[in-house]
Amino acid sequence: MAVSISILAIVISLHLIAFVLAIGAERRRSQAKVVPDEYDERTFCVYTTDASTVYGLAAFGLLLISQTVLNGVTKCLCFGKGLWNGSSSTKLAIFSFILSWISFVGAEACLIAGSARNAYHTKYRGIFGGDDLSCATLRKGIFAAGAALTLVSLLCSILYYWAHSRADTGGWEKHHNEGVDMTASNYPPQQRQQTSEFDKV
Repeated sequence: MAVSISILAIVISLHLIAFVLAIGAERRRSQAKVVPDEYDERTFCVYTTDASTVYGLAAFGLLLISQTVLNGVTKCLCFGKGLWNGSSSTKLAIFSFILSWISFVGAEACLIAGSARNAYHTKYRGIFGGDDLSCATLRKGIFAAGAALTLVSLLCSILYYWAHSRADTGGWEKHHNEGVDMTASNYPPQQRQQTSEFDKV
């Protein structure tokens, strides 16, 4: 299997867009402030935009699509002519395959956990003395970790696809019957016999 530029372009572009969205999600995390209720003694949390949740879920989906495309093309390292010949390309393909899955799962976990936590809003949390009220917000760095793991997943995926393509060629194959062509004669039997008699003269 030769390296396909279109597959590489799809995988790289999806990973990079997911990375940009994860960075955007980190920068647009929901912030909250405690506001007293104008009608009673309660205090409640007022949150800013939920853009981080949308960005995080979009990055999660794009990363999932990229991993699905890559493993669909390579058949998840299960098939191939030269994948089990013990060559250095095979070992590199297996190693990068494992790393790509570990980084992918880590990135997806950060993105989905960050999105879920960012979407969680506490409302009424205090009564009579709401000065000590703490509003639940997403901790800084969750989406950033997802973005970093997305880049690691990108590098490992490219390395895996390249090594898999090299290993799947099966190396060089020896061509038999090279040189003189030993195909059967196209002359009918009677003409071949006349030619032989002519050679004897």
